[in-house]
Amino acid sequence: MSYNEKSEAITKEEWLQRLEQFPFKQADMNRLIMNYLVTEGFKEAAEKFQHEAELEPSVELSSLDDRILIREAVQAGRIEEATHLVNQLHPDLLGSELYLFFHLQQLQLIELIRAGKVEEALAFAQSKLSESGDEIRFELERTLALLAFEKPQESPFADLLEQSYRQKIASELNSAILRCEHSEDSTPKMMFLLKLILWAQSKLDSRSISYPSMKNLETAQVEPK
Repeated sequence: MSYNEKSEAITKEEWLQRLEQFPFKQADMNRLIMNYLVTEGFKEAAEKFQHEAELEPSVELSSLDDRILIREAVQAGRIEEATHLVNQLHPDLLGSELYLFFHLQQLQLIELIRAGKVEEALAFAQSKLSESGDEIRFELERTLALLAFEKPQESPFADLLEQSYRQKIASELNSAILRCEHSEDSTPKMMFLLKLILWAQSKLDSRSISYPSMKNLETAQVEPK
């Protein structure tokens, strides 16, 4: 007899009621939020939350300034500026993080393509990225494929032109800087909790257990299985 046959499936309403009754401390939630804001370098939001929650951050918020400048440069597409700032802050970082360095060069190539500078993009790819290893060749090929389309933003590879891709690399760079500075947290603790939710749901799915699942982590909306 299967687990489902031995126990009745819980309804969405019952599941939500149990969640509401589950004890947790608001102070713990506040610390998670502050950890996310500090780790990701959201200084202004951290300052406001510090006053609202009456919670002291684990580090001096002024120490976030360099990371903020670098993140803002990447998210604005100013990749040469961001690279220069990183080299000033940690001269050896990009030399030891080759995959990260490739992503910064890839972003610079994307910005040339976005600006319609085809010849410059090809020259940059040939001079800076021609010796890339096999593990990143696929990513480079996807990037160069944008040049084959008159409107790259309408191509199958348009995700590379989205702001979310800049943000992805900015977070990757932010984590690398924190590791370089031997920070206790290079990834927000909230991310581990989200991964734990996905892991727990995959275990329940593998046992064919019926339960209301959280299919959208962004909205935390629970749907019947």
